[in-house]
Amino acid sequence: MIDAPTNLTRNILIGMFAGFVVGAIFYYTNLFGDQTSSFVEKYVFLLGSTIFINLLKMLIVPLIFFSLVSGISSLSNLKSLGKITTKTIALYLSTTAIAVTLSLVVGSIFKPGAGYNSEISIAPESLPPGQGVFETIANIFPSNIIQAMANNEMLAVVFFSILFGLALNKTNHLTNNFSESFEKLNTVFMQLVITIISFAPIGVFCLIGKFVIVDGLDVFQEAFKYVVLLIVVLLLHAFITYTFLLKLFTSISVKTFFVKMKDVAIFAFSTSSSAATIPVTLKTVQNDLGVDKNVASFVVPVGATINMDGTAIMQGMATIFIAQMSGIDLTLIQYIQVIILAVVASIGAAAVPSAGTITLVLILQQFGLPLEAIGIILAVDRILDMLRTSVNVTGDAAVACIVAESEGLLDKKIFNK
Repeated sequence: MIDAPTNLTRNILIGMFAGFVVGAIFYYTNLFGDQTSSFVEKYVFLLGSTIFINLLKMLIVPLIFFSLVSGISSLSNLKSLGKITTKTIALYLSTTAIAVTLSLVVGSIFKPGAGYNSEISIAPESLPPGQGVFETIANIFPSNIIQAMANNEMLAVVFFSILFGLALNKTNHLTNNFSESFEKLNTVFMQLVITIISFAPIGVFCLIGKFVIVDGLDVFQEAFKYVVLLIVVLLLHAFITYTFLLKLFTSISVKTFFVKMKDVAIFAFSTSSSAATIPVTLKTVQNDLGVDKNVASFVVPVGATINMDGTAIMQGMATIFIAQMSGIDLTLIQYIQVIILAVVASIGAAAVPSAGTITLVLILQQFGLPLEAIGIILAVDRILDMLRTSVNVTGDAAVACIVAESEGLLDKKIFNK
């Protein structure tokens, strides 16, 4: 059992509030003098936030590599499940792409970060040169994977991880179940994620303090709009996208589905972890929704690994928010890149609280957006993370019902009971 930090929500809120207060005191008053203010800004807020950001960046490549390799290599029933596997993965990737697209559309229309110009924002000329479709596709296939990992070229890392996982899956019987080593390493890195996240209250304090001591409290007026829009998109995806898919591919009652999923969603909300919710989701999907055990035992755990629709929505909206806040207009090609990266990043995200924030770093890096802005995202992310997890597990159950119905393995009597 992975040790999770206790009272994380409370501690992050305390760190956020403390960052507000301390930063505001130095920004709006001159009680301690300019020299002290400069010292606190550089050696407390700037140094602390830099260390926290570096810790997040440190985890990106190994987290995605071991997560994908262990997940793919451990699918011993990949051949036996056949069509079920294909349908499951296709549905999960499709819903995640829909989720981030919906987030980008809403963000582009309502512009949560427009009208704010921070001193920490980067100048447009410091952005890396834009890539066209040809370069974007070509760079997925690296000539040097070590160099790709060193340069944080995530699409290339993901491609190599998938290839490596498939090769490991096919040679597992020749390597004395070597895939188990990657599963153990993945467990270690999930624990490392938890460890880093346990320092989030201090990181939030430094990141928020850095914003407030430089810009005051004006930026958080825009954060309110970001929060409202993100909640709206999460609810739209949960009740519109999943309803549409259930209506399109099944004949079950959507109302009954959501009523029976209520307890699972509440449990997921309280734990903020898709992995921790797996036992409850499995029980509900099998005993209340009537999904065949063999289908549920594959679809739900896979969903906890690769179905992170809520995370993808956050990453899309956060990217739009930070880009607009920095005065940077993303191109259509970059929007497409955001969709691709959000899909693969949500797959690589561990099914633990706030892990999506770590993979958000790679998206911001891809477009040269200021990583310091993660402080604003973290400040309001804890409650949003709980809601995102509820959306994720609802999607797991919806896909399980769709796949089971398509294979004739959905017991309508149990569902309608």
